[in-house]
Amino acid sequence: MLTFSPSPHIHRRRRVRGAMLHVCVALAPALITALWYFGLPALQVTLVSVAACVAAEWLLARYVLGRRDALPSTSAALTGLLLALNLPSSLPWWTVVAGAVFAIGIAKMAFGGLGCNIFNPALAGRVFLLISFPALMTTWPVAGGGFAAAADGATGATLLEQLKYGVTDCLSRSDMLLGHMGGSMGETGAVAILLGLVYLLAVRVITWHTPVAIIATVAVFDLLIGAPVADNLLGGGLLLGAVFMATDYVTSPMTGRGMLVYGVFIGAVTVVIRQWGAYPEGMSFAILLGNAVTPLIDMWLRPRRFAPARKEVAA
Repeated sequence: MLTFSPSPHIHRRRRVRGAMLHVCVALAPALITALWYFGLPALQVTLVSVAACVAAEWLLARYVLGRRDALPSTSAALTGLLLALNLPSSLPWWTVVAGAVFAIGIAKMAFGGLGCNIFNPALAGRVFLLISFPALMTTWPVAGGGFAAAADGATGATLLEQLKYGVTDCLSRSDMLLGHMGGSMGETGAVAILLGLVYLLAVRVITWHTPVAIIATVAVFDLLIGAPVADNLLGGGLLLGAVFMATDYVTSPMTGRGMLVYGVFIGAVTVVIRQWGAYPEGMSFAILLGNAVTPLIDMWLRPRRFAPARKEVAA
């Protein structure tokens, strides 16, 4: 009997739940860094986001899609964690809930659930909040130096905002590497994100193609236009997006060649938005646009064994 089911499909013994748990483990260093620099508000945003995503998926699956055996899934918790890391720690709880409901309800369950969504749910939720509540989503707490940090509500500009307005000596390289700078919770701490990348590559949950293509494309384009390469790579959500968001199984290409094209596309769009767009950060929009062109990439660069047979040319 032939059984049909939606993606993601992995040709190995690992189950989807196991892959999701590996990603959660890889995100642990970035989450710990966020909690250290942004304190209890970051913990509140994370807990509310995860709880809202899990609850939204269970309620929609049971009472809208009619799945009586629906149980909270690991993918919903992972979406909540990724959404939280894409938000400022000062965001009110009700805004976090709104983003979680949009991410799960509109970007995921409206398409049929896990494996059927076109766009990355966490990024869709972030962009929804950015468009709906721009003032709240662009208010960045100043990173402190302990778990009780950011309790005073002090805010400041992100590194990319400062660069966009010509401030070039705002942060040291060590601050950018360790995460001592303002921004979304997951934008801080390049070292923590790179540790997650090494872990995901070691357990073979992702491949190198997409992250390397994105990072290399941004570096090359910045060199060509004379932009500060290190600042643009270490600041903003580039590393978080390249490692954890663009590599999503469901919304990224299937083949290695496709992943390289996908990564180059995302990197190029990111540079264009950052340099000439209204927003200082363009990673979220670039990945969502990359999600949109993924079906075309898969059609053009599908494996040979799935390609249509070539027509025989008459002698």
